[in-house]
Amino acid sequence: MSRKYDIMVAGHLCVDIIPRFTNTGAKTIEQIMRPGKLINVAEAKISTGGPVSNTGVNMKTLGCNVCFCARVGDDVLGNLTIDMLEKNGNAQGIHKIHSVASSYTIVIAPPAIDRMFIHNPGANDTFCADDLDPNLIAQCRHFHFGYPPLMAKMFADEGSELRKIFQIAKQAGATTSCDMTLPDPDSESGKAPWRKILEKTLPFIDIFVPSVEETYYMLHPQKFLQMKAEHNNAELIDHFTPENYSQIADEILAMGCKMVTLKSGHRGFYIKTTSKDAFDSLGAAQPGDHDNWSNRELWAPAFKPANFGSATGSGDSSIAGFLTAYLRGLKLEQAVKYATCCGLQNVTVLDAVSGIKSWQETTKMLQADMPMININIKQPDWYYSKDHKLWSGPKDMLSN
Repeated sequence: MSRKYDIMVAGHLCVDIIPRFTNTGAKTIEQIMRPGKLINVAEAKISTGGPVSNTGVNMKTLGCNVCFCARVGDDVLGNLTIDMLEKNGNAQGIHKIHSVASSYTIVIAPPAIDRMFIHNPGANDTFCADDLDPNLIAQCRHFHFGYPPLMAKMFADEGSELRKIFQIAKQAGATTSCDMTLPDPDSESGKAPWRKILEKTLPFIDIFVPSVEETYYMLHPQKFLQMKAEHNNAELIDHFTPENYSQIADEILAMGCKMVTLKSGHRGFYIKTTSKDAFDSLGAAQPGDHDNWSNRELWAPAFKPANFGSATGSGDSSIAGFLTAYLRGLKLEQAVKYATCCGLQNVTVLDAVSGIKSWQETTKMLQADMPMININIKQPDWYYSKDHKLWSGPKDMLSN
């Protein structure tokens, strides 16, 4: 279906301030950051951040017509945010609010150490369904919303406002998607009833694109925390089996969405989809080939970066690649490769937007024989396709 804009990207928006740390050889953050210590850093990268920027600007770079929707404060950071976004799309949906401050994030990302964020949610906490313009959404083929766990009204009252937002988008005829972030278990967001929120909202979300850790926490918070304790609070990505992925995805699909990804950092990009019958209600942005996109289970290994800057926004970048490929009508096997390629481009720079290349350049990268990270799937009912360089689940068409 032809509409003026390919996508509206709504939700969390901030300014990212990212100091460049020199490589001191430190292995833990405690070796660098101690009370009373002066830490010398190099130049800082300042850019817009959050999924509205990260996914939206990157989709613009990939050739999409983009429309933005978010809240900022009436202050220096808010003006800077709007000025930067206006260069990349329609910013009419960015509302300047006088009574709140703009959101910002200081990203602490020393080499070889998992990144940390110092974040002020600011205007994001007051974003609500009233910020949406149904007439503007009706000009968009797709509606993407990001980071409800970082927006107070989105998880209040068992997610009633979040559900309303997706109802408005569906009523405007757009296909919908939603990305998450991992809540702090000790915060109000971490204590929210995320399973109930998903049960109420997923019937209005067509493509659910969180990470595996985020999804597992929202479905099984106590098991997640127990698993974290068993692994000394380490990332859990390496500790989920293919069977775990399938089970988590099935729980999400049973709640009403049509496709679910479980983004997995260095382990790549997993996706599972439902039957073709469910695609009739998708909206303006339909898959190019319903048979190719239905009843699938694929896992694309991540590409190995030649140099590493920061993983800030890598998930948002992979979503940008995936959704752009989807909106262009590509096959699923291709879409997951664009996801991992944009993730690769992202991690070579400090910020979340400057590493992404044009659609043509990204396509050329995929045509080259880039090294991939071995995700080491040992489950016998999973199949590796040498032609596609993808893993497929037991019932996927590549496995049969």
